[in-house]
Amino acid sequence: MTTRPLTVLCALTLLSACVKEITSDERLERETARSDALKTNTAAELSKITCDALNDDLAKARDGARTEEERLTVFADVYERLKNRSSRFDEAMSRNPDLAYQEGSQRLVDAREACIQMTADVRVEFESLIREIMQVLVVDEVKGGQTVKAARLDFAPLRAAIEKLELDDRESLQNKISNAEKQVEVKGSSRGRNK
Repeated sequence: MTTRPLTVLCALTLLSACVKEITSDERLERETARSDALKTNTAAELSKITCDALNDDLAKARDGARTEEERLTVFADVYERLKNRSSRFDEAMSRNPDLAYQEGSQRLVDAREACIQMTADVRVEFESLIREIMQVLVVDEVKGGQTVKAARLDFAPLRAAIEKLELDDRESLQNKISNAEKQVEVKGSSRGRNK
């Protein structure tokens, strides 16, 4: 029995003699070796995504000379495209964090942040336009010397915009639009009967 512990002791001594100690700096360098994340296809795709390219369309949405229906439609389109671009950045960077934290990735991080900020800003503007329109859905028009109720705008783009933004009070807003539609229909049908 004494030979077995002696054999184990000899084996451990030989193994410990073979182990090479590395310094803390060498260990850190080995653990944080730079990956080639910025040379991947994903990084190349992300580098082509810029939200600033949507500034021309955003200017159209902000143009007060356009009809409210056109502005709502353009805002909805720009907002959807910004959300998609932001989510592409988020998805890619959550799959490969080196895209965000590696040396040289600041351009991608800045582009992502710009998209997120622009999406938030457009959402605020888009919602403000919707809320402004919701203040007055039905207007008085003078036709043939009589004042009649008329819709301020086509309600379809307004309904679509409310759904696109997924507003917390969207059900209430949709009900308000339905009530406005009924008000215009009732006034329109009573005019038809009076003639």
